[in-house]
Amino acid sequence: MNTLWLWVFQTLFIILTGANELNNFPENFMVVRMNHTATLTCGQQPTGPVVWKFNDQVLSKDLFDISVDPVSQKLTVRNVDTPMMGKYTCWMGDKELLSTHLLLEHEDGWLADFLNCRAKSYDCTFSCTWTRSDTAVRLGLGHDCAKGEKSCQWVTNSDRHDGGFEFELSHSLLPYSEESSMLKVTAEAIVNLSVLRGTKEFYLRDIVQPDSPKIVNCHEVQEELNVTIEPPSTWSTPHSFFRLEHEIEYLLRDDGKTERSSSAVIPKRISKLRVRSRDPLVVSPWSQWTPWKNVRTGKKLCKCKNKAKFCCPELPAGYLEQCEKRKMKKKERKMQS
Repeated sequence: MNTLWLWVFQTLFIILTGANELNNFPENFMVVRMNHTATLTCGQQPTGPVVWKFNDQVLSKDLFDISVDPVSQKLTVRNVDTPMMGKYTCWMGDKELLSTHLLLEHEDGWLADFLNCRAKSYDCTFSCTWTRSDTAVRLGLGHDCAKGEKSCQWVTNSDRHDGGFEFELSHSLLPYSEESSMLKVTAEAIVNLSVLRGTKEFYLRDIVQPDSPKIVNCHEVQEELNVTIEPPSTWSTPHSFFRLEHEIEYLLRDDGKTERSSSAVIPKRISKLRVRSRDPLVVSPWSQWTPWKNVRTGKKLCKCKNKAKFCCPELPAGYLEQCEKRKMKKKERKMQS
């Protein structure tokens, strides 16, 4: 059988046995370079002869360049190539002793563009998103993970969300101290039975982006509107130390033009507004805008029951109840007429 037909046969063998898909990191795996040699064990020393299987099919020397040590029962796979990637299992009778996935070392280098990280605050957690599709991914934080040490505490991916796999990582940096240490995130991804690996370093301050703030109320001051804004609940405290700056975007009622202001005092004659925030100390990226809120002033304050939709002043106790009573009386008069 010539080399071309052997390669075609091997590839079809892999497809038919379903070995080309991994959605999670297997418990045991070995990463090997192209054309190198891999040696697999049965775990503990077997007490007798074993049978080696590849993707649940008995291995044949006609298929791969392999040999089994008659004493240790170790399997040696030589001249490793793509069709040889998959699940190898060691069997004694009907008992599986150990399974190991053989994975190929990725040769295209580190694809850093697929890893994006963000911190909602200076607290002890931050999140990362892996945007490449069709992969099993895990992340690790610190020098042990960067060096590939067994002591690395890996965080595995959960279900895929819009935009990629999401991870939550914890760090031990002190939020009050001047930042001098970089965070070192190592990612390992399995893509078509190849392992892609690399490390990305950054300061926490470089990935800080607060959540959207909260618009509390809009208070009339003569011809102006004083907007009260609170930091998001996820932002670091105390807020007097971890200060945020806000930007208000509003729609003028008279001409429909949109304007922005870094001051909390804006013109009163506006129809709606929204707000975003950022850390002014490191000039972080802006948060996402809050949803638009319609502004209610003057005689329209009875519509302020839905504070998620409307921006209104702080109303006196019982104000909205009086609105409901007037509404009911008006309805009764209409029915009587």
